[in-house]
Amino acid sequence: MARQLSFDLPAMTALGREDFFVSPANALAVAMISAQVWPGGKLVLTGPAGAGKTHLAHVWAAETGGRITAATDLAEADIPQLASGPVAVEDVPLLAGDDARQALLFHLHNLTLANGNPLLLTGQQAPGFWGLALPDLQSRIEGAQHVALDPPDDALLGAVLAKLFVDRQLSPGPEVISYLVKHMDRSFEAAARMVEALDRIALAEKRDITRALAVRLLNDQPGAAGHRN
Repeated sequence: MARQLSFDLPAMTALGREDFFVSPANALAVAMISAQVWPGGKLVLTGPAGAGKTHLAHVWAAETGGRITAATDLAEADIPQLASGPVAVEDVPLLAGDDARQALLFHLHNLTLANGNPLLLTGQQAPGFWGLALPDLQSRIEGAQHVALDPPDDALLGAVLAKLFVDRQLSPGPEVISYLVKHMDRSFEAAARMVEALDRIALAEKRDITRALAVRLLNDQPGAAGHRN
């Protein structure tokens, strides 16, 4: 049964290993994260928004006792304390154009590795496109082991949709997910937007999330040519 629709409950994202669905699109990245021992002590993990970078970072941190920080939070971070154990820095490309935070990341990079601790760095594109102005930092990141999360296959997209529904305490029938997998845009961002929109409409109309609602939502999207029922 779907949840009661009279309350707009916040989404609670599940970030445990048991909540991460492994498919050919992400199997190599999962294996690298699980290995925990990387050439040079560091790993760059990339992939599109919503692909599971944050989820894998949390899995890795739970298994290693590591800490996670956003790259944009480095100005407020205690760098020596972070470097005293395994550390993951998320969304490093956001530092492009920020020389001060790039210098802090370079210091964290060197200190973490000097202490014998592993360093995980994440971003959407391959490291060569991160546009970091500090040459020593950019070169060291490009020299790290790199693994990418690929766009979702059918199995992974279906699992992502199911997880997004669960995070919102929703349980639509399997026919809803199978229809979405077949007809929606094939991206993690599109999956997040679709689940959020279905949740919002179902709440507003006080109804369950059904295949018919999914059909209507897809047909109402700009540029939709119409989807079969």
